[in-house]
Amino acid sequence: MAAKKVDKVERSRLRRGWTTGACATAAAKAAYGALLTGAFPDPVEIILPGGRRVSFCLCREELGTDFAVAAVEKDAGDDPDVTHGALIHARVSLRPRDGAGICFHAGTGVGTVTKAGLPIPVGEAAINPVPRAMIMDALTGLAGNAGEAPDLDVEISVPGGEAMAQRTMNPRLGILGGISILGTTGVVIPYSCAAWIASIHQGIDVARAAGLGQLGAATGRTSEAALQEQYGLEEGAMIDMGDFAGGMLKYLRSHPVEKLSLAGGFAKISKLAQGHMDLHSKRSQVDFQWLANIAAEAPGLAEQCRHANTAAEVLAAAQVEGFPLADKVAALARDRALEICQGATAIEVLIYDRTGELVGRSDD
Repeated sequence: MAAKKVDKVERSRLRRGWTTGACATAAAKAAYGALLTGAFPDPVEIILPGGRRVSFCLCREELGTDFAVAAVEKDAGDDPDVTHGALIHARVSLRPRDGAGICFHAGTGVGTVTKAGLPIPVGEAAINPVPRAMIMDALTGLAGNAGEAPDLDVEISVPGGEAMAQRTMNPRLGILGGISILGTTGVVIPYSCAAWIASIHQGIDVARAAGLGQLGAATGRTSEAALQEQYGLEEGAMIDMGDFAGGMLKYLRSHPVEKLSLAGGFAKISKLAQGHMDLHSKRSQVDFQWLANIAAEAPGLAEQCRHANTAAEVLAAAQVEGFPLADKVAALARDRALEICQGATAIEVLIYDRTGELVGRSDD
């Protein structure tokens, strides 16, 4: 309980930020407001999905005869977001009254969906449903007040977004050309795991839609590269699980695949075998007495486990002893993973060392 209270206190001290969806909404509303009145509202106020009203300052204004451009700088607060400081541009253009309403387009630095399984159809700009709804509500409201029909083209662009996207899961999800415009609440909560878990779910959805039978998931880059090379899995079959084993395995209960190969280092797979769902070092630790119990058949090794400082030390001692500790841990981790996903997906667990060498695996 105490650890949870401290974590909440630490989070409360961190400054919250704004999603790309909220920034895009503010920029689009300012641009359309300028088209209607000839002046940019600065700051511009928008309504977040929960009903809260917030204001954004503009960092770019351009007004043409039938278009306007406005931009807002993304402030992610204290969250380590790759889009922090990005300029979110919205170009709103008038279109002849054709009844098509508001049409969205991907400008420079905003991705395009190329794979099925995401909430946006293939070929569409990677502007997620909630940001689309926020923008449509804001522009429709302005149009209604002015007695105009909102037949508009809305292009969202993010200079440098294509480079930013390489540090996200977009390429793996089939979102090409830039970042996604995201957000369900409009607010970025620092160090929240929700966005990562949502990306895991999207990765599974895309892989299922593509008909992929075997998926790979790993705790880190070394194990991911080794796993991918071992099976020759395509990029779309790889799930960037990170520390969120529980979030992935629970989702597989109702969204199963034929087979999951789950890989990681000895320490993190040990924690999964112990029953931890979050494998981050701040939220779970390796239990050396537990490892000693697993190594009980080798008393000398068990004693070393009890007095070890690191999981790597335990693994090295087991290898010297010739005791298959990593295999036993992998088998227990597989059993725990099957319990979590309720057997909906066949699972094998593989353990790699820091060089990418396979040192343990379950019998699948």
